[in-house]
Amino acid sequence: MIAVSSLDDPRVAAYRAVADPDRLEAEGLVIVEGRLVVPRLLKLSAGGGRWAGAAQSVLLSPPAFEQMKDLVTRHSSVSVYVVPQAVMDGLVGFNMHRGCLAIARRPAVPALTAEAMADARRLVVLEGVNNPDNVGGIFRSAAALGADAIVLGPACADPLYRKSVRTSMGATLEVPYLFATDWPAALDLMRTHDWEVAALTTDGDALPLSHYEPGQRRVALLAGAEGAGLTDGALTSATRRITIPMTGRTDSLNVTTAVSIALYHVSVSARP
Repeated sequence: MIAVSSLDDPRVAAYRAVADPDRLEAEGLVIVEGRLVVPRLLKLSAGGGRWAGAAQSVLLSPPAFEQMKDLVTRHSSVSVYVVPQAVMDGLVGFNMHRGCLAIARRPAVPALTAEAMADARRLVVLEGVNNPDNVGGIFRSAAALGADAIVLGPACADPLYRKSVRTSMGATLEVPYLFATDWPAALDLMRTHDWEVAALTTDGDALPLSHYEPGQRRVALLAGAEGAGLTDGALTSATRRITIPMTGRTDSLNVTTAVSIALYHVSVSARP
């Protein structure tokens, strides 16, 4: 444990970038927050996989340190800085009332290839989902409902942005994801490797979700941004279109809600 009393202490200078995600990404760093998420990061860093050895330091207020000291002191390779609440707020530029932050190196994210999805059975594919709350919520549902990975198409929010991580309760740290840089050709690649690309749409002519029976087929659920929805190119590249019928009091669902309902349906359909 290292006590820090000054805003100018260079050992904690990186935490000034909490509100500057572009700077963090350029420097290859991730900042996560919260007394539930930071322990998940430390556990992943202590294990194998893409986060192995990634955690660099933890920044705690005195109350947070008292609550978490048994956990954080077990990770001897990670510096633990304890700062007064006022110093923490000054560093990050706003009231960090949770009193708990951690910095880690950003892991490399693979591109979508046939090999990268060879062992998967259920994927969620996103196009233009640029709201970090929605991205975080979808990752949380993917973890809960059995998606093997998430594929990020163009203009999606960063899953490792602090708000995405917080909303996901740390699921963005654990659920694998891939970048689909060639779009919408990535969807054609899926189809040629026996994936059924099921596009979620509000189109009344689409197949109602309750009638969709994918069974044991490999399914990639495709969803777009709220409002705009999926582009024509993505819809054209999909294998089929499915819709969640609604009462008529609203014309659409939040994308996180829609993906969660569809993913649950697909997961149940695959059970013996």
